Amino acid sequence: MPAPEQAQSRILALSAHLTSTPPPTSTKPSMSTPARPPITCHVLDTTLGLPAPSIPVTLTLHPSPTSTSLSPTTTPQKFTATTNADGRVTEWTPSSPFATDSLEDVFSRPEDQMYSLLFDTGAYFGGRGVKAFFPEVEVRFLVRGEVKGEHFHVPVLLGPFGYTTYRGS
Repeated sequence: MPAPEQAQSRILALSAHLTSTPPPTSTKPSMSTPARPPITCHVLDTTLGLPAPSIPVTLTLHPSPTSTSLSPTTTPQKFTATTNADGRVTEWTPSSPFATDSLEDVFSRPEDQMYSLLFDTGAYFGGRGVKAFFPEVEVRFLVRGEVKGEHFHVPVLLGPFGYTTYRGS
């Protein structure tokens, strides 16, 4: 039979694994992490049951006829990234070297905004020698002005012959 300290340690470890907020393990102050962008995404490869790393992703803000900051003839604003080892995009770079606005600047505008995420799935599966039916996956979504304080996370469950998505948290 394990010692009471070992049992308590196992219970804390199991609790941390099962809950979204692990119990505190230290009273030392921690370094703050950089703020996450208002829009993030996550790609999971359902054929492997693992995150999908190294997928090029383009986030586009599409012009809206009702927008006060973009006219219908304005070029869409684009940001690029690549999924990390965990299949996540946690940082966006403006696709134009002449861009003056960050995603945070663009997102903070009060009006409704139509975005899309374009995932280069052909490159990902092609790199694994898999001939995918969907060479790209595009997910369009609307961010309404009244919910701009919220975070928008878009997970994609990906296979070579299908995909699904939802608004995550």
